[in-house]
Amino acid sequence: MKAYRCPDGKVRIFRVDENAARLQSTCRGIMMPEVSTELFTEMVKKVVRLNQEWIPTYESGATLYIRPLLIGTSAQVGVHPSKEYCFLIFVTPVGPYFKGGFAANPYVIIRDYDRSAPLGTGKYKVGGNYAASLFANNLAHEKGYACEFYLDAKEKKYMDECGAANFFGIKNNTYITPKSTSILPSITNKSLMQVAEDLGMKVERRPIPEEELETFEEAGACGTAAVISPISYIDDLDTGKRYSFGEKPGPMSKKLFDTLRGIQYGEIEDKHGWTTVVIE
Repeated sequence: MKAYRCPDGKVRIFRVDENAARLQSTCRGIMMPEVSTELFTEMVKKVVRLNQEWIPTYESGATLYIRPLLIGTSAQVGVHPSKEYCFLIFVTPVGPYFKGGFAANPYVIIRDYDRSAPLGTGKYKVGGNYAASLFANNLAHEKGYACEFYLDAKEKKYMDECGAANFFGIKNNTYITPKSTSILPSITNKSLMQVAEDLGMKVERRPIPEEELETFEEAGACGTAAVISPISYIDDLDTGKRYSFGEKPGPMSKKLFDTLRGIQYGEIEDKHGWTTVVIE
């Protein structure tokens, strides 16, 4: 989640209720007490206001990153839920994701590692999922790729997630994104699916076999940090296959990116009530 200093001088946050709901879903999945939407929203607003001097200017393209965190704190040894918890939120200014402008990057399929198990904690926002991706991510960087790409852990046939981001492909005026029990439901992806429909596109959420990649006109990763990170090509080193989508971001990826960013910054009408003004 981020706080955006907008051209009109106001500071907006994006989909705070949806972020609260995702935390609540994670709490249920790993046996933590749920944080109420009211408390979550109150704390997010408070931490943004207390740190308003650190919110970057609109012209900088930077934002204030917001990270809610719930941890067990009771003194115990053993695999069972904690009896005490601490809910905190920290914030930090972050620069624009694309230092040289909106650009496409290469990705690589990593078959020797899994980010999460099919019926594990992949669909929850937990730190262990990120820890499981570190080695494969480092391998991808060493080989000159922007990020690693995981196939489904059960059959190694379907596209799963790219690092810590959701994947989408575009063809025939259709926005297609994977459906899997191991993928973290991205709020950004959910928003992009709605924006795609608003722009007259069809939307499909379903398993995507690897070989379907060659039929996509555009492809990208999506998440809070970049909104959309367009993919220039995906290499499968085991088969030698390269799936190419163009060295520059595709027109629909650019349209989706510009539209969602415009909503976040208050430059485009927020028809779905996604943004909340925190500072007038």
